[in-house]
Amino acid sequence: MRSNSTSKISRIALLSSICFAGLSFAGVAQAQTAPAAAEPDQETEVVIVTATKRETTLQSIPVAVSVTSADTINKAQVRDLNDIQTLVPSLRVSTNQSSTNATFIIRGFGNGANNAGIEPSVAIFIDGVYRSRAGASIGDLPNLQRVEVLRGPQSTLFGKNASAGVISLVTREPKFEYGGSAELSYGNFNAIVAKADITGPLGENAAGALSFGYNKRDGYVENIGLGVDINNRDRFNVRADLLIKPSDTLKVRLIADYDKLDELCCAVANVLSGPASAAIKAIGGRIVENSSFGDRVYSDVPPTNLIENRGVSMQVDYDFGKLSFTSISAYRNSHGEQDGDVDFTSAGLASVPQIQDIDTLTQEFRLTSNYDGPVNFLLGGYLFKENIKQDSAVVYGKDFRNYVLALTGGAASPILLIEATNRLPSGTYFASGTGMVEKFGLDADAQSIFGTVDYKITDALTLTGGFNYTKDAKKIRTDATATEPFALLDLVVFGDSFYTGALTPVLGAAGAAGYARSIAGTPCAPGAQPPGLPICNAFLGLTAVQFQRPFLNVPNVVESGRSNDENTTYSVRLAWEINDNFNAYASYATGFKATSFNLSRDSKPSPADFIPGSPITNPPPSKIRSAGLALTNLGTGSRFAGPEEATVYEIGLKARFPKGAFNLTLFDQAIDGFQSNTFTGTGFILANAGKQSTKGVEFDATYRPIRPLILTYAATYLDPLYDDFKGGAYGDYTGRTPAGIAEFTYNASATFIQPLSNDNRITYRADYFWTSETQLSQGLNLNPASAFPATQAGRDARNAANLKAAEAYTYQPISLNASITFATSNGWEFTAWSRNLTDERYLTTIFDSVAQDGSISGYPSPPRTYGVSVKHIW
Repeated sequence: MRSNSTSKISRIALLSSICFAGLSFAGVAQAQTAPAAAEPDQETEVVIVTATKRETTLQSIPVAVSVTSADTINKAQVRDLNDIQTLVPSLRVSTNQSSTNATFIIRGFGNGANNAGIEPSVAIFIDGVYRSRAGASIGDLPNLQRVEVLRGPQSTLFGKNASAGVISLVTREPKFEYGGSAELSYGNFNAIVAKADITGPLGENAAGALSFGYNKRDGYVENIGLGVDINNRDRFNVRADLLIKPSDTLKVRLIADYDKLDELCCAVANVLSGPASAAIKAIGGRIVENSSFGDRVYSDVPPTNLIENRGVSMQVDYDFGKLSFTSISAYRNSHGEQDGDVDFTSAGLASVPQIQDIDTLTQEFRLTSNYDGPVNFLLGGYLFKENIKQDSAVVYGKDFRNYVLALTGGAASPILLIEATNRLPSGTYFASGTGMVEKFGLDADAQSIFGTVDYKITDALTLTGGFNYTKDAKKIRTDATATEPFALLDLVVFGDSFYTGALTPVLGAAGAAGYARSIAGTPCAPGAQPPGLPICNAFLGLTAVQFQRPFLNVPNVVESGRSNDENTTYSVRLAWEINDNFNAYASYATGFKATSFNLSRDSKPSPADFIPGSPITNPPPSKIRSAGLALTNLGTGSRFAGPEEATVYEIGLKARFPKGAFNLTLFDQAIDGFQSNTFTGTGFILANAGKQSTKGVEFDATYRPIRPLILTYAATYLDPLYDDFKGGAYGDYTGRTPAGIAEFTYNASATFIQPLSNDNRITYRADYFWTSETQLSQGLNLNPASAFPATQAGRDARNAANLKAAEAYTYQPISLNASITFATSNGWEFTAWSRNLTDERYLTTIFDSVAQDGSISGYPSPPRTYGVSVKHIW
């Protein structure tokens, strides 16, 4: 809940620290008003950003934005976007089942992993080009200049969906002077990182740059079952950059890039071994039980990840004097191949191979004014086309049948009885190689018009209004077939036939048929053992092992598989330049993200279109049944989640002094219809939350008390809430705190630059990242359905128990990183570094173990890494 004594005390503590920091900086400002000001090289760096599509300083921009420079990223040994979160407290990155399956979360809002049909709420742009999925943006950051993290909806500045925020990566342009760098690093786990870039003129009006990177490391988790190490690194990237400037008014930049990742990732630890583990061991399978951080796991299928990204882009900038025009055109392809064990044991139960291709075509136009008068504007248009093709499958392994039999009674399993009754050869059910085969596709087509207008009311006061009108159309196609015959069996119909045959000698044909039909659709109550004459259908308990049930493909005559969304968002902001030291702003903005589709085997008709049931239970009519599309065992769920609509109120204060600077933001942000995608152990449930909101405070500061020392500090306080979410995976979430969102996050760093003789220097740097204890999962399926009555009250009680079970599992990310660099005047740098110096370990995500009721699996964080590097800059 939002209000309790602990959170109030914490809130007071944070606000007190912010006020103290503000007073400290005010003291600094007062001290600097005297004639004896700080020496020029003691002043803090002026940071230039382009978050509003115009170059301005970080301290004057009236937007909640964090900026991390390439120098900071290099000193902190950040290798990819996953590590950026240790430098930006409002950002969290969660990596799950593969190297590139990451979810970016800003202010507690983020989604998009595990399903290609879900666009992320946090949009990623690299040099102005939208990367539609995390796998297309997780490379090793070549030629980086800075990373800007914009918090809150940004639709009036970026044409594409950005309901929660934007991560914008800006790379260095080619230079007209020769230069470059080369770096080689070696660390524990035989980590080798090699990077090089070169830039220079290619004629009077052109300059070019070429860069490449290689990142290889042994895995730090031993896969005992396969005899290999996993969670390794094997990445390569190359990038060519051409800048053409035929005149002072025209600039053309062409970029072509390619990167490849070929890794075994990601290790899954057994966090809690439940009752199903006994069945695993009974068939000869092995598990490293209850060992979150032992870095030893079993599996029978290597977790392969092969990702290739390639693309080209062209940016044209033309300066008309009072107007400037920008065009950014891009084509990108992301190809992925994955396979892996889904039971995470040495038993051959199941694997999930997948091949995926994503093609995107984007075009942005912008016209920006630069008038001397009080009014200036930005007007833009954006086009986006995307095509997704995915071939995947669930493939049962050689031990799956024995595992299911062990779960259901072993030699006395009723599955054997059903097989014999139906006169099927032994081994028909749950045979190796069966499961489900799937082909999914999605086509997206979006257009938007966006812009802002600035009106200077006075020299110190500026009013800004912005808008975005978006049309977004999507259509999906599916071709999925269940191939395991037991999942196609109607156990109600079978129970009716079986009990009729068994009771005919006792009750006669008519009596047996009537009696059997009356109990065929009735599940046995918990613990009930039918004595003599049966009182319920004992076979219905086997529905729990009908894993891959028939799939109704779309489009069909009832479900079009299409969405057509349109929305207008807007923003209003008042910025006040109080004096040379202080700027303040207040803003209100709305945001939008279009419909997302469930491109997975968990996609099912909505309850509005279909009411499940057997012919014997005689379910009410529904659209799908009336159309003759009803399939045996077809269930309900969701095909899609409707649009997200965001709103945010912000008040910000920014200050800059000769020795320091700080930014303070208070905000209240909410998303109506937040697209939630929750794993329940057998599949994902995609649903819209009615409303999720977060109130919070963000503070960051830089202080340089003496010439060699630079101190930074950042803190974020978040108070998230499900204001309305009745359709959660585990029941009604309304009034609950969303899992995975830390209340407090802190980041601090210290950089000490010690000058030496002959213009050499030593740089000492340390940064520390800390979050408060946070619940990992919203709910855990630790309470079997058989322990509760098969009524609505029983289902509600089970949901409440599963929600309560999750409260015991929390995480607290902590990371201390440090480096020492000796730099010479002729461009050489020698560095010793370590990330996670204190070897803190925590679970980044937990989930219900696949097809293992009562067990929990999780992804552990990396251990300590360290190494040395040598770099030459010329």
